Amino acid sequence: MNVRKLRLYDTENVHSSEDRDEYEKDYARLIQSPAFRRLQGKSQVFGAGTGDYYRTRLTHSLEVSQIAREVARRLNKTEPFLAKTAHPGLVIQPEVVEIAALAHDLGHPPFGHKGEEVLNRLLTAEHGLPYEGNAQNYRILMFLEKRAGSDSGLDLTAAALLAINKYPFSLEEPGRLKGVYPKEWEGIRYLRGLWGMPEGCATLEAQLMDLCDDIAYSTHDIEDGIRAGKIQMNRSFFEDDRLAAHLVQEIVEDTGNTNVGWDQVDILAMVRSVCARYLEQWEAVYAESGREASRARREMKARWVSKFAGRVGIIDDARTGWKRVTFVADGQEDLELLRTMEILKKLAWVTLIKDFRVQRLQKRSEIMLQRLWETFKREETGRLIVPPDWIESFERLKDNWTWPRLVADYIAGMTDAYAEKVYGELFASRTGSIYERD
Repeated sequence: MNVRKLRLYDTENVHSSEDRDEYEKDYARLIQSPAFRRLQGKSQVFGAGTGDYYRTRLTHSLEVSQIAREVARRLNKTEPFLAKTAHPGLVIQPEVVEIAALAHDLGHPPFGHKGEEVLNRLLTAEHGLPYEGNAQNYRILMFLEKRAGSDSGLDLTAAALLAINKYPFSLEEPGRLKGVYPKEWEGIRYLRGLWGMPEGCATLEAQLMDLCDDIAYSTHDIEDGIRAGKIQMNRSFFEDDRLAAHLVQEIVEDTGNTNVGWDQVDILAMVRSVCARYLEQWEAVYAESGREASRARREMKARWVSKFAGRVGIIDDARTGWKRVTFVADGQEDLELLRTMEILKKLAWVTLIKDFRVQRLQKRSEIMLQRLWETFKREETGRLIVPPDWIESFERLKDNWTWPRLVADYIAGMTDAYAEKVYGELFASRTGSIYERD
């Protein structure tokens, strides 16, 4: 039995054609799913529909997949142990990494991270249930999505499911903030046991997808920020003490970013150094590009993606006894480059997400989601205004589906525009025809 190509609910592959590789089937199931299409209408940083230039969750996912697949191809040429396939979790297949990258943001609700924060707060406060974007990925892939002949989601291969699982934990564990909901964790835990995965360790494919996601954040979001005028490419902006202070604060307060050796450096000095070097590079690239800003933006992005992607490697992790995908220089983990990437990520966060106009948009989003939740949360009245196909699915599967979770699933699946449409139908004085199709 090929444990990498095993499907949890279709072990005999009776519901799929025989003329394609199993990963090709995974790819087709994913990109033809409604959940994947909806990513085009979900915010990355700027609200979806803000302009025809800025990234959405869909374009972000496509860019992550391109980076990840190219890095996977290179690693298979430069890391001899990958050819041995000694363990199913110590394999990197470009097709699998691409699928994982395309699927990694499916669980994000409308309005970006603010939507995730609001839904988690509401569900936790009222029902003691978490909402977490990575966990919602599995809710969609293993339960909510439908395909012909199956009521068990898209039923992807074990390799694809575990490649998406960058947080291999159950959210039932005390204090766990990221992971998998208990119901879906049953299947993931079974697959991990079948593979013999070490506790708490992600597959190499999942690690690679996660690192390439960070590469995209730290390069593409900055490109969007420059285009929007939020990141001003001049000395007064980059040398502002307030910017440096905000970046240091974000780094210090980020509890999930403690493994890159911040205690080994003067954080403020490094922040200023990275900002100075970034601006110096921009000035050179801008001149080389004939002082054409659009060309300079693209060139800066391309150079940083190439720099980061070219340094991705695999090392032994003495702490876990497993392997780790990270930036590597001279056979050792390149902490300097990891810290540089984190500073660039924080630069995008501070200048874009913390911008007062984006904060206004997020406050508006928070109000909309809270009111939608309040409207749908009572089953007696909520089932009258939830689309009939959702009610039909709930009636059929309610032994495994509580009403609060259904409401969270319904709201989380909305695009930004659809959430605004439903909000307008419920609370605006007048909207479009009631016969518009949802």
